[in-house]
Amino acid sequence: MKSLQELTAEMNRFVEAMGWYREDSPCPQTPRNIAISLVLEASEVLEHFQWHEEADRTALAGELADVALYLLQLAYLTGIDLEQAIDDKLAVNYHREWNGRKGRQ
Repeated sequence: MKSLQELTAEMNRFVEAMGWYREDSPCPQTPRNIAISLVLEASEVLEHFQWHEEADRTALAGELADVALYLLQLAYLTGIDLEQAIDDKLAVNYHREWNGRKGRQ
């Protein structure tokens, strides 16, 4: 299994190969554009559950991969260490109150 860093590098190789990081790209890879794409892809995940309790696993896996790739790219473009951000957020969440119930002390 690949690490987030390895997956990010693979994603960047793909984006480079497609020419999307070039200044003259018709699909500028700006943080704003990638954030929009991330939300659009997340909506496609939701579409698989519209009118159904379960989704086709293969189709859902493809959509989740699209979301993950845009998330990795957004973290890369903004200089955010996603692994550290996840660790930090989990630490905060353990101490938050959730539905009237306090997390770990």
